Amino acid sequence: MAVTSRPIRVLCVDDHRLMREGIAKIVGVQPDMEVVAEASNAEQAVIQFRTSRPDVTLMDLQLPLTSGSEATRRIRELDPSARIIVLTMYSGDEDIHRAFEAGAMGYVLKDTISDDLIHVIREVHAGRRVVTPEIQQALDERARLPTLSLRERQVLELMAEGMRNKEIAAALGIRIDTAGMHIKNLFTKLDVHDRTAAVAKAIRRGIIRIQ
Repeated sequence: MAVTSRPIRVLCVDDHRLMREGIAKIVGVQPDMEVVAEASNAEQAVIQFRTSRPDVTLMDLQLPLTSGSEATRRIRELDPSARIIVLTMYSGDEDIHRAFEAGAMGYVLKDTISDDLIHVIREVHAGRRVVTPEIQQALDERARLPTLSLRERQVLELMAEGMRNKEIAAALGIRIDTAGMHIKNLFTKLDVHDRTAAVAKAIRRGIIRIQ
C-alpha cells in the first residue's frame, strides 16, 4: 500500500470572517492542504498556533489592537522554525520590511491571492523564502531612502492627528523649535513640501497607520 504524505496544515489569521472563509475554500480544494485553525486577532493567532501547530500560517497585517507583524514576531519567538506568510492589502515598503524583519517567509497581496497563494504556501512549507520581483523592488527602493528616527515617526503620528508644532512639542516634552526641526527633516527625508503630503506619503509607504 502506498504511503500518502500528510497534508500541509494551515492556520489562517484575518479579522474578516469572509476572507477567512474564502481562503479556506482556496486552500481546501488542494489535495495536499487543509485549514486546521483560524484566528481573528493576534492573541488568538498565538493561541491557535500553540494549540494546532500548523505547518504554515497565513497572517494578515491589519488586525485589531496588535498588528500582524507583532503577531508574527511573537509566534517566531515561540517557535523560531514557524513558517509564516503575510497575506495583506498593504503594499508599502515599510509594511513589507517590518513583516520580513519579524520573521515572515513570504508576502502575498490579497489582490493576487488566486494566482500566488498556493504556490507560495508550497514554497514556504518546503523551507524556501519567497520574495516576488514586485516585493523585492519595494525593499530595494526602501534601502535607498533615508531612514526615519523613532522621534521623527512620533512626530509624524502626531501630525497625522492634526496637531500643530506647539501641540506636538507639548505631547513629546520637547521645545517648539525642536518640533519644527523634526518636521523640516521629515519634509526632506520624505521629499515633500507640506504636512499633508508628508502624512499621505507616510501612510502610503506604511510608515504610520491611521486607526
